[in-house]
Amino acid sequence: MTRATLDKKPHEVAAMFDDVAARYDLTNDVLSLGQARLWRRAVADAVDARPGERVLDLAAGTATSSLPFVEAGAFTVPCDFSLGMLREGKQRHPWMPFTAGDATRLPFADGAFDAVTLSFGLRNVSDVDAALAELHRVTKPGGRVLVCEFSHPTWTPLRTVYSEYLMRALPPIARRVSSSPDAYVYLAESIREWPDQPGLAARLQDAGWARVAWRNLTGGIVALHRGFKPRS
Repeated sequence: MTRATLDKKPHEVAAMFDDVAARYDLTNDVLSLGQARLWRRAVADAVDARPGERVLDLAAGTATSSLPFVEAGAFTVPCDFSLGMLREGKQRHPWMPFTAGDATRLPFADGAFDAVTLSFGLRNVSDVDAALAELHRVTKPGGRVLVCEFSHPTWTPLRTVYSEYLMRALPPIARRVSSSPDAYVYLAESIREWPDQPGLAARLQDAGWARVAWRNLTGGIVALHRGFKPRS
């Protein structure tokens, strides 16, 4: 897959992530100029996992994003549809309950989790609205969702520079550090095709989430969207 089409085929996207699993975390740190670690910390703070809670980390990859929830004392389930990512994660953290799952058909019971989170994976789902509805289904009433995703810089000069970086600088860098540089061409295109902050907020509301709000990181290059499942 090399084009960010709207009819993403799950098996193709999963295969793409299988190919980059071994060096995925390192590549992200390089391509984000070190910002990826700050974004993960912001996600952990926003989720605010607590001891005894159950947290679903969807699109968890190798579970790098899951570790802060575990450290907070929450029972955390890293879930991903890339078996390559899950295998890599299991080698690193054999004690974690890695689970294979499609975001549009999650293998969990209704109301199973206190919090659900999805970082940098929603734009790769074939049916975004179905995924948001599934996250709503598996969350307890009163529970929360946190979506961290690339978004649209709010300052025009930054937006211009960022767009140039995505399509001109990112692919050559990816060729140096990634095992599958074509995957990062797709990822760059998928970022450009993604809706802006209000657009994603509206889709969360349509899926049943209440009190939806967002916070921009790095000038809006990334946005954190949070919502709550009504108690009744």
